[in-house]
Amino acid sequence: MSLKEEILRLVAKRRIIRSKDMVEKYRVSRQYVNVVTNALVKEGQLMKIGSTRNAAYVHPGYADSLKTIIRKRFLNKELKEHEVLDSLDRRNSLLRSLPENVRSIFTYAFSEMLNNAIEHSKSQNIEVAVEKDSMLSFTINDYGIGVFKNVMRKRRLKSELEAVQDLLKGKTTTAPRAHSGEGIFFTSKIADIFSLESYGYTLTVDNLLKDVFFEEKKPAKRGTKVSFQIASDAGKHLIDTFKKYQSDPAEKAFDKTEIQIKLYAMGTIHISRSQARRVVSGLEKFRTVILDFEKVPNIGQAFADEIFRVFKTKHPEIKIKPIKMNKAVRFMVERVGK
Repeated sequence: MSLKEEILRLVAKRRIIRSKDMVEKYRVSRQYVNVVTNALVKEGQLMKIGSTRNAAYVHPGYADSLKTIIRKRFLNKELKEHEVLDSLDRRNSLLRSLPENVRSIFTYAFSEMLNNAIEHSKSQNIEVAVEKDSMLSFTINDYGIGVFKNVMRKRRLKSELEAVQDLLKGKTTTAPRAHSGEGIFFTSKIADIFSLESYGYTLTVDNLLKDVFFEEKKPAKRGTKVSFQIASDAGKHLIDTFKKYQSDPAEKAFDKTEIQIKLYAMGTIHISRSQARRVVSGLEKFRTVILDFEKVPNIGQAFADEIFRVFKTKHPEIKIKPIKMNKAVRFMVERVGK
């Protein structure tokens, strides 16, 4: 019997299979399994669901029965995120069907993002959608002032990109007395894929690719659309993500952040002190700062000096850790350090 026939028999029996199931059962390479399953998908005998990394395969006739889709519109008047979550779970037993670690992640991310929409958007209505198959995802849609515009106005920033830069540092909030500003930061870190779309701009944090994207998008979305996606059988834990951003786990304080330097470029080169000042703005709130120089071809002397001498002199208690530097960047950082 050919591997194609074996796979079709297995999917008929189990209803849903993954590449690792086939590799283990038939003792063949993952590459060979991918070739065969791709051929079956092309022939219409299998349907692929989920992302490439966490893909599952089902018979086309089973696909609809494996997916849970919930959509609901709420009036944003005395709305409470835990009540919305309870109502979704009562209708579809959504949370009870998830592994404990995924349930914890979903509850945290959904509650934080919905709370942002309730308290900050000033939108009259909020729409919620949840989908579950091999992937678990939600979107929260409002028609309010927009996340980037709100941060720009409250923090007196010049552009949507500057708003994104601040949001990704963590501890950025437009209501400091009521919020810590940690919600978007940790939600973007725990997701497989996380995005914010608002008034013509989209931020995407793709943790599968380990990359961040910020781009213009047409037509412009009024308000804010938050999208979150994670594998339904993900092995990650929320507590591990929290610990990653604690300088001392015993203190349980969010005092460590990581910054993608490529988001602060002027063209393709980081040269000016003003760019560097944008990088270090707000970092006095942290004890440890990781600067990720991936995809940064070079930096100027003034840029390096502002971060690694001027800021470091003002805040000697803050530990700065540059990572993923090429030779040109490393040379400039070490030169300033000397």
